[in-house]
Amino acid sequence: MPVRIEEFETGELPQGPSIPVQVITFLHANRDRAFTRSEIATGIDADPNTVGTALSRLKSRDLVRHKGKYWALTDDLERVSDAYDLHAISQRLDEEDGGIDPAKWDATAPDEPHPSEQDG
Repeated sequence: MPVRIEEFETGELPQGPSIPVQVITFLHANRDRAFTRSEIATGIDADPNTVGTALSRLKSRDLVRHKGKYWALTDDLERVSDAYDLHAISQRLDEEDGGIDPAKWDATAPDEPHPSEQDG
């Protein structure tokens, strides 16, 4: 959804659930059906390209299924619940302590990628 340039310039951007959270919420509410990317975008009032990116990332985390042009929530609802709990805890911790300082993270993060980030 576009924002006014004044909001963009001042940094006072609308807050709300992220697109991936909106996608999961939409698919969970409609878990008896599968949707195209465009239908999901219309359902959450978001740009189809942004929804497509979110769907690809959610698929890589096994939170959604994809067949042809259709997308649906994974049938592993426990996985969805666990992901939601982790997201909620991370969000709460960020609110309590201001989140992760990127400079400190870069200084202490391991140089080697996590095995889940490696190709192959």
